[in-house]
Amino acid sequence: MHRFSMHPGPEPALLPRPDNTRGLRSTTMIGNWIDGAERVAVLTGAGISTDSGIPDYRGPSGVWTLDPELVKAFTYQSFMADASVRAAFWRTYHGHPAWRAQPNTAHRALADLEHSGVAVRVLTQNIDGLQQRAGSSPRKVIELHGTMHQVICTGCGRRTPSEQTLTRVEAGDSDPRCIDCGAILKLDVVLFGEHLNPATTGLAERIAANAQLMLAVGTSLQVEPVASLCAVAVNAGHRLVIVNRDPTPYDDLATAVIREPIGVVLPQICAALSTSDQALK
Repeated sequence: MHRFSMHPGPEPALLPRPDNTRGLRSTTMIGNWIDGAERVAVLTGAGISTDSGIPDYRGPSGVWTLDPELVKAFTYQSFMADASVRAAFWRTYHGHPAWRAQPNTAHRALADLEHSGVAVRVLTQNIDGLQQRAGSSPRKVIELHGTMHQVICTGCGRRTPSEQTLTRVEAGDSDPRCIDCGAILKLDVVLFGEHLNPATTGLAERIAANAQLMLAVGTSLQVEPVASLCAVAVNAGHRLVIVNRDPTPYDDLATAVIREPIGVVLPQICAALSTSDQALK
């Protein structure tokens, strides 16, 4: 079973890539790598939601950049062992801007791409649900790290809407427990050190292996095993395109690396893919 890692794990075995496919590329080259891409996988990270007002984790104004100690609240062992850590976690999510956030142009571009008829699947590290709210079919969005819209009991496994627990937190319950069995409650998300759902990761790997184009958008690609989905796509002989502000450990494997703002460039990419797909039909 897979576990979350805060740093890249052992480097996966990778097929060699020709030197002329590496390095920074501009959006003027979009037409060169969308050709024939009828199946598209899009791996999204926190960067796709920053335009919706949700802070990322590792950026200059990221949650963990501003408060490194808060990382403990996102670590399963610390969360389960320390009531003060759990209290910090619930404080972080009570009133979090993600509850008020709306889908942005990047989310909508991916939804429009699906509606245009392109076979696209979104593999998201995000827990905010904005991709589905933008109009993507829920069955075509794989939430690799869970969802913030549900709470799960770590004892009996009962799931309830997050609003119920957050109401208790607002009323002063800093460490809410399950009303059925008394066990610790947590958001239905995967914390560092916690097992990922093997069925979910297996499905994501199959999608990555079969997509002719893998887009990695707004993700640092530092969290394994999810980041290694890029290697799965490359090893299967497919194209990898990274759209991210900062360098990632997988840049050298990419056919293209784009540093331009996600909200600007992703709609351009999706429009080009949609037009290309129509031309193939």
